[in-house]
Amino acid sequence: MAQRLMWIAWPAFLAACVLELLVFAFVDPHELQWSGHTLGWSRQAAYTLSFFAFWIVTMGACAMTTLLRLTPAELNACPYDRASRPAGCPGEGGGAQPWAQ
Repeated sequence: MAQRLMWIAWPAFLAACVLELLVFAFVDPHELQWSGHTLGWSRQAAYTLSFFAFWIVTMGACAMTTLLRLTPAELNACPYDRASRPAGCPGEGGGAQPWAQ
């Protein structure tokens, strides 16, 4: 699970860094407006919030990629160990496995 979390977080962090560099190069936060009014945020606050927004969006994309690369066996595997597996939980002898039919 920790490895999959790093598959999501690390590339998303790198992508957010690149996007933040582009924003830092081309956008002045004091000129940002919302509904015709300036935001009134400091530059540091705008850059920080934009970095975390970029990170969250790219984490979503990386999470979708990680989800799509899972095999059917990984998706349908029972998360419990053999001793505490409930009846009908798919896995090794623990219920019906539709892909094995």
